[in-house]
Amino acid sequence: MVQSMSPSSPPNTRDGSTAPPRLLAGISFLTPAELPDWSAGPRGDRAAIYATLKAAGYEAIQTLEPQAAIDAGLIPTGMMRIFDDIGQMRDQAMRWRDAGCDCSTVQLGTGLESDAEMRRLAGALLAIAHELGHPIYLETHRATMTQDIRRTLDLIADLPELRFNGDFGHWYIGHELTYGDMDMKFDAMRPVFERTRFMHLRVSSNAFGQLTASDPAEVRHLDYYRRMWTASFEGFLRSAAPGDYFAVHPELLPARAFYPKMVRGPDGEWREESDRWTESAFLIAVARQCFAEAEAALCAA
Repeated sequence: MVQSMSPSSPPNTRDGSTAPPRLLAGISFLTPAELPDWSAGPRGDRAAIYATLKAAGYEAIQTLEPQAAIDAGLIPTGMMRIFDDIGQMRDQAMRWRDAGCDCSTVQLGTGLESDAEMRRLAGALLAIAHELGHPIYLETHRATMTQDIRRTLDLIADLPELRFNGDFGHWYIGHELTYGDMDMKFDAMRPVFERTRFMHLRVSSNAFGQLTASDPAEVRHLDYYRRMWTASFEGFLRSAAPGDYFAVHPELLPARAFYPKMVRGPDGEWREESDRWTESAFLIAVARQCFAEAEAALCAA
């Protein structure tokens, strides 16, 4: 049972070094899952795929099998889907901590909670992270208690110690974000950006959950994501200590998740619009540009 205590913020992920705060390139286990035959990505069993991820320059993977990641020289990251069972959240967080995960992200609640219930669940998250000494980052996600921007901001007002996994595509499509004043919306969302310490990289539009971000036709949407990512990196850098890192994980879902656009391939069959393997590398490159811009902005301030 989690004891009541004054909340404290989950720590940043860190590597124990004295190096300057940095960006860490990770990947979700979903991104290389079920890659089609025409993809440039890895084939084979899990060990072979994870070895290829390491060789390609990825340092971490969010996975349900942390030992496989460790065996490949990757940092494992945990994930949780919790509806309302605080004991389950504690048990899963302990499992991921003891398995060597650097942190865990959690999709929490259903979106139908009262404000009081949201505070109860979020307060428990903070208490568990403190008790276990394990960073837990609350994910912005549809069908959870963070699906609404306004209610998430109200939650931050009550519990400013919260730290987030910014999966901003859910707000972008869920709120039809570009329908209105984007500058006003970004200003309102700043408390979330300031508290984001982990990100799932995926670009959506107001209608599609997963775009081909490298397509010049989608640059309008990508530019908005760049602004959100850069603001989040600035929030991290303002208080980051030596050895801290901000992990970004491209999370590009396969066709069975109904996220990617489907198009006719050369054989006339329906296929994913783009190669998740090469798109992941593109998103990492964009995130690195955004991180460099955040560093430059703080140096100039």
